[in-house]
Amino acid sequence: MRSDAHGNRLRILEAAAEVLAAPGDASLKSIARRAGVGQGTLYRHFPSRECLVLAVYEDEVEGLVTAVPVLLGGLPPQLALRTWLERLLDVGRCLPEFANVMHLVTTTPAKPCGDAYRPLLDALSTLVRANETAGTLDPGTTADDVLLLLGPLWYVGAGSEEHARSDRLFETVLRGLCPATAGREPPAGAAG
Repeated sequence: MRSDAHGNRLRILEAAAEVLAAPGDASLKSIARRAGVGQGTLYRHFPSRECLVLAVYEDEVEGLVTAVPVLLGGLPPQLALRTWLERLLDVGRCLPEFANVMHLVTTTPAKPCGDAYRPLLDALSTLVRANETAGTLDPGTTADDVLLLLGPLWYVGAGSEEHARSDRLFETVLRGLCPATAGREPPAGAAG
């Protein structure tokens, strides 16, 4: 990549991070304006809003991806899945644009920005397979299924009452995903 193109990309990412973090206009046009580039330049680097958002939150995605082997190396598969999903849920709660992209990619047959989304999906697939092998997850469950079930929890709300409701719904989702362990108390330390 030419140095000017690389510079444009970095300015777009920096501007997008600032715009997405602030209330108000978070349009691609406002991001391009803040970065000092035209919309065509923005679209050359990021063909859709989803691609741009995933690039802005690349560190969070990378953290989720690299956590999987660590979790599976130190925890039983069910607890590794629970811990990872809690972390993903927290990321989506803190970063609404990320949650919106995750909702879109799980509900759209043609995955926008598949290259950026694929590592996250592969990481969750590893956890799903480990749980299938352990008999704690119904065979045939996919990572997309799990994300689709988790998605609405990002939109429950941010207050303490809503957070408690989200936690209750999360437990319901886990019982539905892991019927072999239904009725059992979660392992100590499982909540966080």
